[in-house]
Amino acid sequence: MTVEGFDGRLDKYLSEALSKTRSFVQKIIEEGNVWVNQTQVLKPAYKVKSGDIIKVVIPEPKQLSLVAQDIDIEVVYEDEHLAVINKPRGMVVHPGAGNFENTLVNALLHKFRGRLSSINGVIRPGIVHRLDKDTSGLLIVAKTDEAHIKLSEALKSHQIKRIYYAICEGVLKEDSGVINAPIGRHPVNRLKMAVVPNGKEAVTYFEVLERFDKYTFIKLRLKTGRTHQIRVHMSYIGYPLLGDSSYGRAKNEFGVQGQVLHAGEIEFVHPITSKVLHFSADLPEYFVEILNMLRNRNNK
Repeated sequence: MTVEGFDGRLDKYLSEALSKTRSFVQKIIEEGNVWVNQTQVLKPAYKVKSGDIIKVVIPEPKQLSLVAQDIDIEVVYEDEHLAVINKPRGMVVHPGAGNFENTLVNALLHKFRGRLSSINGVIRPGIVHRLDKDTSGLLIVAKTDEAHIKLSEALKSHQIKRIYYAICEGVLKEDSGVINAPIGRHPVNRLKMAVVPNGKEAVTYFEVLERFDKYTFIKLRLKTGRTHQIRVHMSYIGYPLLGDSSYGRAKNEFGVQGQVLHAGEIEFVHPITSKVLHFSADLPEYFVEILNMLRNRNNK
């Protein structure tokens, strides 16, 4: 193909020209499947301009070898284009690092009989965005490539509204606030994220719902969606999430393992019908039990 009327990043141009997500395009570039003016290009940020001739070889999709498992999952909404799932705490979203069973993807393959978008490849069919293993709540699953592309674009342009609920350690003084601090890989522990000067923009809004003797029940809204964003930001301001051993204390008085965090609300424009959709999911039982214990303690 010949570039016309464009001057900018290669991945951006190909994403628009091929109607593929930026992450998909970046992957095929980095795997050596793109040439510009007969020269192989391996960097997604490579600058192209009008008149450049681009050759792209899109690899044949691999046969999906993941096992479809009959795992009970709560489908909050479903149509022929997408579904909204209430993910339980403790479930990994997609396979990886040797874990190829009992994930949400395994459950989706069985539930929807393989009717999932192929945009994110073999390991993450239909997955538009993720939740950490121990974060419960709502996430969107795409059934068609068209829906997936449009939902991904909406996510990147901050048009999908996501509300979370959490219990943090410590008593927040402000009734509400905003945490605007860039997030990137931790400089020492590459398995963790951290607030770093050269990180990507990350903005989290918080609101206090209830205060207890040593904890605060909070509501959070994401503008951006960086990996571990809420967990990193709350730890950064000195109020790590209860149970979060990675960014907070290793042990807690409730014996809960994993952050007390729930994706309780999501709102977005349907990628095909343009109808505004809003969904909510009740706090999980363990979360409510901790709140009740804290309330009882406050009333004594």
